[in-house]
Amino acid sequence: MSDWIAVFEAANSLEAHTLKGALESRGMAVQLKGEALSGALGELPMDVARVTLLVQANEWQQAREFIEGYQQQGGRNWRCRQCGEENDVSFEICWQCGSGPEGPER
Repeated sequence: MSDWIAVFEAANSLEAHTLKGALESRGMAVQLKGEALSGALGELPMDVARVTLLVQANEWQQAREFIEGYQQQGGRNWRCRQCGEENDVSFEICWQCGSGPEGPER
């Protein structure tokens, strides 16, 4: 069994699942740690319980590079190089044409 290593601490469950899906779409296995604790919080804001993303040790570097790119976007929208549509920072692919921020998939 491979070792699992923490690659990112998400602010909330929504961010954790968004990043989990993005990493999985790149072929990486991802586990979430701490997600079950959010149910125990009751009426508290959802950002009180952070969720940790874990990846297999041999995929940590690739996952970290993706996470760093995510963090560098810093909440900025991005314009699709394929069709010119403006996309929210939370979109991994263009909602209009399906291309990524780097251009069309090959």
